[in-house]
Amino acid sequence: MANPTPDQVQQYIAAGLPCAHLSVEGDGQHFFATIVSAEFEGKNRVARHQRVYQALGDRMRAEIHALSMKTLTPTEWSQQGPQA
Repeated sequence: MANPTPDQVQQYIAAGLPCAHLSVEGDGQHFFATIVSAEFEGKNRVARHQRVYQALGDRMRAEIHALSMKTLTPTEWSQQGPQA
């Protein structure tokens, strides 16, 4: 099985989690995602990450070797100021 691209990982997350903003970078094995979702409201960091893992399902074990995440609510995202 070929390693997924950052675009594919982004599509996998978007298919299982409604996102206000989503960006994924990576090299095919290690990925970094910035994920902004209203579903994160009231959840701590662990619960947010678990929700992303739920969206990825078995792909997290089979295709994606490492995923670092920055998970934010839309309010937290807007409070960060101008986005790069």
